Amino acid sequence: MLKKLKPFVSLALAGSLLAFGTTAALAEPEMILKFAGQNATDHPATDMMNKIAKEIGEKTDGRIEVKVFPANQLGDYTLVYEEQIRGTIDMSCISVPSQFDPRMELIYINGYVSDYEDAKKVFAQDGWLFKKMDEFNERLGVKLLGFFVEGMIGTGTTKPANEPLTPGVEKGVLIRVPNMDVYNLAAQAMGYRTQTVPYADVYQAIQTGVVNGVNGYPVAAAYTALGDVLKHWYMTNYSIEVLNYMISGKTWEQIKPEDQQIIAGVLAEATTSSIDKAKEVDEHYMNLMREKGIEVHTYTKEELLPIMQACATTWPQLEKNMTKELMDEFRKELAPK
Repeated sequence: MLKKLKPFVSLALAGSLLAFGTTAALAEPEMILKFAGQNATDHPATDMMNKIAKEIGEKTDGRIEVKVFPANQLGDYTLVYEEQIRGTIDMSCISVPSQFDPRMELIYINGYVSDYEDAKKVFAQDGWLFKKMDEFNERLGVKLLGFFVEGMIGTGTTKPANEPLTPGVEKGVLIRVPNMDVYNLAAQAMGYRTQTVPYADVYQAIQTGVVNGVNGYPVAAAYTALGDVLKHWYMTNYSIEVLNYMISGKTWEQIKPEDQQIIAGVLAEATTSSIDKAKEVDEHYMNLMREKGIEVHTYTKEELLPIMQACATTWPQLEKNMTKELMDEFRKELAPK
């Protein structure tokens, strides 16, 4: 009797193994995408990258697996972008480099977003800015998927600024600005004297009085890096810190249309989520500033309008690299009203 059962048992076992093997094969991802980031592992942008990776995996039923590589593990943002052009890195959450096309600095122009409700409209996938940046990227073989908004940018100082909301008044403060025309021109238009200092030397420059303050920092970065030396924080919202979610055009072409739609939807939600989170982060770190004894100055959108309009007066000076045609279109779509 046992001998007669053995073939049946063996056949059943073989069938079970075959079924198991088929199920395991189906569970294997069709694509594994490398997702490169420039921020530290504990940075909110990296946290969002991990959530995006998980959601893409779940919504594609495991067809697409996304592996996250934060903290410049795959190279700095310029190298990552080059590798996306080649198709050797699939996705990224990075600053967009402008050496391939100077018009990419469009995303860094100051004076067109003054609050987070504006940001939701400006950075939406159906908005003019997204479409224009996607156009520039696609010419290079990269597709824009969305934005990570880190926070609004203000001005931190060691002494009070004169009439901070009146652009025509000399502020009596020398501030450090990033080495980019968009920041330097905007700060000067607001009434500040400016000086460029390497990022790594900013704390010491403020501490020793080489400069009296800083421009170009979102709230969280200003508090964590400079909270011990700043005395005043002016939440002018004249600019916004934003990273770009992108994917290699070569990778995108290999993804099924239904999965392309899923990925686009996930990144649209991630963009909006980052904006909501950024507002919370700003409030959190401004409260920490207050607890530390830093005098925090906040304003309404209406109060900030003169500053935004002053920043907009510098836009013609950007036409040399950005082209007059692009800046005319930018003014039409995003000029403060």
